[in-house]
Amino acid sequence: MEARMKNPATIIPAAMKPIMELVGAAQSQGLPQELMEMIHLRVSQINGCSFCVDAGLKNLRKLGESDERIGLVAAWREAPYYTETERAALELAEAATRLADRADAVPDEVWDNAADHFDDKQLASILLMTAVTNLFNRLNAPIRQIAGSW
Repeated sequence: MEARMKNPATIIPAAMKPIMELVGAAQSQGLPQELMEMIHLRVSQINGCSFCVDAGLKNLRKLGESDERIGLVAAWREAPYYTETERAALELAEAATRLADRADAVPDEVWDNAADHFDDKQLASILLMTAVTNLFNRLNAPIRQIAGSW
């Protein structure tokens, strides 16, 4: 496989700084880095972005996550390896990624469950991480950015 073009953020370098500032803002509210990377991985799996899935796997390994927790993020509902708090974050990230899948993009049940586990700043952090991951996916998948190439 070959990429169709260079990554848009390298073609337009002025884009990278604000994107990375958004990542930093998303990660600034004290949520565990492992959780943020799980969100990144799950959103990237949904969107089929091999580059971002690869990055998420590698980042979770660097953070010391087990093969079970990394490998089963796609099946977090059925796997016993996640806390209720992690499940609430993953459920919110999935709903916020799959906006067109239902009339009520993020149902009250999903939101209320997440709000039971996180305060407003943490919810904002989850939503920002979800949004910036969707941005990365929408830049990398169309150009067929090669996993591990950047």
